[in-house]
Amino acid sequence: MQARKIVWGTLAGLALGGALTLAHAQGSQEARMRAALASPDRPAENKARDAARKPIEVIQFLGVEDGMTALDVIAAGGWFTEVLSAAVGPNGKVYSQNPPFFTQREGFAEAEQRLVQRLGNVEPLHGDLPQESIAGRIDVAVSALNLHDLYNMGGEDAALPLLQGVYAALKPGGVFGLIDHVGVEGQDNRTMHRIPTQTARDLLQKAGFTIEAESDLLANPADDHTKGVRDPSLERRTDQFLIKARKPR
Repeated sequence: MQARKIVWGTLAGLALGGALTLAHAQGSQEARMRAALASPDRPAENKARDAARKPIEVIQFLGVEDGMTALDVIAAGGWFTEVLSAAVGPNGKVYSQNPPFFTQREGFAEAEQRLVQRLGNVEPLHGDLPQESIAGRIDVAVSALNLHDLYNMGGEDAALPLLQGVYAALKPGGVFGLIDHVGVEGQDNRTMHRIPTQTARDLLQKAGFTIEAESDLLANPADDHTKGVRDPSLERRTDQFLIKARKPR
């Protein structure tokens, strides 16, 4: 009996130690992220989006950790690239991926280079996914507010290859965070730049992912889904789904 008490006491101590270590790591990450997001070098227009997009809470929901290798899928101007950069820290790395229709825009190369130089742990990745150079190397990937355009313009034939490309990039057990504007089945989602949540779920599963969790962090009940996402009344606070999907081990 005494031996059993010792064993259980040891296990409890190990569990407590692990919990304290995790809490310390999360606290250090959050402090680093708050400092990075408040940096005077960060564009004011990016800072203005933080209240609605809740970067720290999203990172915690997805389980992004210090030292991870991350992928920002269709990064555009790099709002999420900067968030991921702060989340993984100087020991981690972020690939900021953009397809040709972004990289060929006037002024894009200069803006991207400034971002890369400022952040220090970011590498640009030009071209569509999949990319052999990152195949099976990514711990966590994020794509925010992109899937609706691909699906609305080209259906499953356009959207599924992107998700399959993300799947190929992830390590077994890797996480994919998918964020988009909530649409309603049967309405004009193309004009309103939305996509039904179930459509996104179905596409993820067809690409091979397991849906692990969903969050209402980015939900907005005041958005009735009948307006375009750029409608001034929404003030860029659309109702958005947040899905945590995983590549099976």
